[in-house]
Amino acid sequence: MSVAEQAVVYAALILADAEVDISVDNLSALGKAASVDVEPIYYSLFAKALAGKNVADLLMNVGAAGAAAPAAGGAAAAGGDAAEAAEEKAEEEEEESDDDMGFGLFD
Repeated sequence: MSVAEQAVVYAALILADAEVDISVDNLSALGKAASVDVEPIYYSLFAKALAGKNVADLLMNVGAAGAAAPAAGGAAAAGGDAAEAAEEKAEEEEEESDDDMGFGLFD
């Protein structure tokens, strides 16, 4: 990441922390105040990308994984063991199918 890109990222974080609108004008004002030479395209890219977004929420959910789909009621819970067994059997068959090709990883 270049110094210009880092400057715009930090400017966006400063604006978000101060609860100020992340706009091209505000980003460029911070860039000028820091005496960093940034091409104007970076200001517009970041302003468009972060428009209407809560940067604090984005930072808090960086590593959050998507939630698994919930079961579809009691019927799925009752048949869940059978479905898991079928999936395991299918996975075993897929693993065995590699052996049927006549060669292995270490042959």
